[in-house]
Amino acid sequence: MNKIKFVSNRPWLNQESVSKPEPYIKEIPSWYREADRYVKDSSGSFHMGYDGGKIPTWKACPALLDIFSSGYVLKTPCDIEFFLDENEKISVKVKDSDKIDFCTPRAPLTEFVHPQGYYEDHFAWWPDWAVELPEGYSALYTNPLNRFDLPFLMTSGIIDNDKVKLPGTMPFFIVKGFSGTIPAGTPYAQIFPFKREDWESEIVIEDPYHLYDKNAANSKKYRVPDGGVYQKQVWSPRKYK
Repeated sequence: MNKIKFVSNRPWLNQESVSKPEPYIKEIPSWYREADRYVKDSSGSFHMGYDGGKIPTWKACPALLDIFSSGYVLKTPCDIEFFLDENEKISVKVKDSDKIDFCTPRAPLTEFVHPQGYYEDHFAWWPDWAVELPEGYSALYTNPLNRFDLPFLMTSGIIDNDKVKLPGTMPFFIVKGFSGTIPAGTPYAQIFPFKREDWESEIVIEDPYHLYDKNAANSKKYRVPDGGVYQKQVWSPRKYK
């Protein structure tokens, strides 16, 4: 099994478990865990489909589960408050003086496509942890995927962490209208290690009759009462420890 190492960048502070990186599956949000796997009617009973089976919701989608169970997560080491200052500009206050440099304000990113619905003035995380990977591996750093409940949006980047073994800053934007505290232990970055490989592409134009047969076979295999065929017969779970 490949190994990712998280090396403390502030060893005098990182004895606290709240900020230690861990597999992302341990941070699955409550709204995902508590959602219904099958559609229910107003009485709370399962709504049955035309095939006599329960109708799966988005909770039954293995592709979404893969996102919430893949990679690793970095978490905020303390409470961080965002507020509008006297000039109506978004500002930040790190609530622990020992970690004051963890989150810092930045000037607008000139010529960078600004995400709609977010303040132009942005900030940067300075992680407590550096990533080290085996030779030939890189890491994708991105905002925690599908976490649209979080009030920030981080820019994404790829680092060859088999060569670069120090943390860099991670720019992010705050959604307009948000003011309040992001609590300690909030996931702020998701990390996907991957092997660097070369690829080439090919365009394939299917014959319409062949395509129809493929779609019919796909429906016959997967569109069964209660669903779950892909997860039981096709899906290959990955392990992140």
